[in-house]
Order: sequence, then C-alpha cells, then structure tokens
Amino acid sequence: MRAPTYSPRLRIVIAITGASGSLYAQRLLDNLDARAHEIHVVLSHYAHAVLAEELPDGLRLPAGAVQHGLKSMNVPFASGSNPFDAMVVIPCSMGTLGRIAHGTSDDVLLRAADVMLKERKKLILVPRETPLSLVHVKNLELLLLAGATILPANPSFYTRPQTVEQVVDTVVARVLDHLGLPQQLVQRWQAERE
Repeated sequence: MRAPTYSPRLRIVIAITGASGSLYAQRLLDNLDARAHEIHVVLSHYAHAVLAEELPDGLRLPAGAVQHGLKSMNVPFASGSNPFDAMVVIPCSMGTLGRIAHGTSDDVLLRAADVMLKERKKLILVPRETPLSLVHVKNLELLLLAGATILPANPSFYTRPQTVEQVVDTVVARVLDHLGLPQQLVQRWQAERE
C-alpha cells in the first residue's frame, strides 16, 4: 500500500468578483483547509451585491482564512517581495479579466493578480460568461501568453451529478487539481476496461 502524499503548506489568495457563480467560490472555500494552508480572501466591489443575491446566508470562510479590503495595499500578497504560491479568481468577471490582462492594478485584487503573473506564480482564472466577444477572446489570449491558467466554469456531467452543488463541484475539483491539492469531490475518469 502506498503512503499518501501530502501537499506542502501553500499560500493562496482567493478572489471573488461580481460575475454570477458565487457558489463556485463558496465550494472552493469549503474544500480548502485553512489549518493546512494560508488562505486570504478578497472581494471585488460588485462581488458583495452578487453574493447577497446568490448566497443569502452569506459567504462562509473556513476557520483561519483572512479576508482583506479591496482598497488596502497593505497586505502580504500585494508585493513581489512576498509572493504567494497561487491565486484563484472565482468566478472571474470579464471586466476583471480584462483589467488583469492589461495590467491595471488600481486595487488589491488586480495588484495581486499582476504580482502572480510577474513572479511566474499560479494564477487561475475561472470566467463564467457566455457568449464570448472578440475582446474577451483577445484578453484570454493575452493572459494565456502571460502564464495564467484559464479554467472556465464549464461543468462536466459524466459523473451524473444530482444537485447544483455536485455540478459546481465538477469545476471546483479541477481548480483543486490545478492548485496541486487533493480532492474527493468528483471521481476521476476511468480508462475503459478491456
């Protein structure tokens, strides 16, 4: 029997924007252990309004996670001299995605994303938008060229999810995979047996 492998302690920023899809952020936070990893959370200005509509009981942070104000640059992840391991923007509005693509850093969410790109750390963007315009596609191209991971909120159905949370978890499981963290949310695709 193989001994389980454990991920090292990661320093992770979770950013939530005003795109619809707050449940993606909540399920990711539900599956991050803030005792095992350093978790920091920042919300865009409009995220508060969307959270109020989509999560009427409010956003639940894991014990030990720290939430920061959008306008405070006095946070550890706002400088390349203190780089974090990863940042996930979930859900990521196209406005935020465009500002990140063009290096606008006028709040801590955008500055943190800029730091992740320039320091060559993991930046995972989870856009939830359809259809896409050419402007969106060009911004996605810029971010891919800059080293970001674009992980659209496109659920899978081969596991036959029965609830909204199970559908959401098919995306969250992929985010956890790209963070290098274990997940028990979704079964892995099995090779066909001969």
